[in-house]
Amino acid sequence: MKLINALVLLATLCVAAPKIEPKTEIGELNGAKFRVDIPENWNGGLVMYCHGYSPVAGVFKEGKLPAVLAVFTEQGYALAQSGYAAGGWAIQEAVEDTEALRRYFTNKYGKPKETFITGHSMGGFLTMLFMERFAPSYDAGLALCGPLAPTTYFMERGAFDARVVFDYYFPGALPPPDKIPSGYKNSPEAAKQLQAVMDSQPEKAAVLLRYSGAHNTKDLAGTLTFITFMLLDLQQRSGGNPFDNRNNIYETTDDYNALNDGVKRYAADSRAAEYVRNWYTPTGKLTRPMLAIHTSYDPLVPVRIPARYPELVEQTGSQSMFVQQYVKHDGHCAILPNEVAAGFTELREWKDKGVKPHAGLHPETKVAASSQSKGSDR
Repeated sequence: MKLINALVLLATLCVAAPKIEPKTEIGELNGAKFRVDIPENWNGGLVMYCHGYSPVAGVFKEGKLPAVLAVFTEQGYALAQSGYAAGGWAIQEAVEDTEALRRYFTNKYGKPKETFITGHSMGGFLTMLFMERFAPSYDAGLALCGPLAPTTYFMERGAFDARVVFDYYFPGALPPPDKIPSGYKNSPEAAKQLQAVMDSQPEKAAVLLRYSGAHNTKDLAGTLTFITFMLLDLQQRSGGNPFDNRNNIYETTDDYNALNDGVKRYAADSRAAEYVRNWYTPTGKLTRPMLAIHTSYDPLVPVRIPARYPELVEQTGSQSMFVQQYVKHDGHCAILPNEVAAGFTELREWKDKGVKPHAGLHPETKVAASSQSKGSDR
């Protein structure tokens, strides 16, 4: 009888439990702005979102979520996003502030029934980090257009080398990659000026396009001004030049001997290099599902960068926990809201029912291609 009474009391308490009303909360934790959105149809789940690279810390305001983020609340999930306490390659701050926000959400709104991690660009990189280092806190991850590789690889063998090779063909057009002036700004005007420099010498520009894989000088100029600013950011954060190219042999379809003879060589500051390795060198060890989506052409994060992660995953025997897909769009993070929504649905099916998504072409892209094909047959 006591057991029955206890069960009745428990049922009464569950029925009487306060329902959390739909809301948007904007606040600050430890110097980092945050926003929490709880939808009307909240299912008790949580999505933590990590934003991409920004020169300044993120801020939030009232209003509707962007369509690419609303896909999560539309599926019934609360969405929490931190602006981080600092801008730039703020991996350390992003980890601390995102985890602080997750704990804050749990303390205020209750423990979620499940928690996902996602993000674009640098946020995709953070998704990978969280899935490797904080697996007990996250049920699954959705990495969007992220540089899924060691920072030393895509910053040193990517960004730094791109600058070194560019300087060989266009000396003096940009500040030296190891000592960028603190006042350097990445702006549309700077990119236009750099594009004009390259367009003035089309033969050299053509060599650079072949080397970089960029489709045109506009894309290449935008990438070069951005990575120059990013190199400045890392020099300021790490206290020196983190990158070394003395042992690198450059590959090109053009005069590779002349290029290797002529590029300037730089030595890294050991403490600066250690900072970059710490934030972050992935292990490839996954214990829970992670789905990555990338565009087939990304001038800022070329596909050769996320292509490194399957190698790491295979080395740790974690292949069953990772899938990489692509969408047929040009541009950095040009992944449409419906494609993000479809990816998130697949990830949930994987997590809940063990239905692993297919690697390769994103399913939403397949549907679109099929519809176009049917339309052309009419």
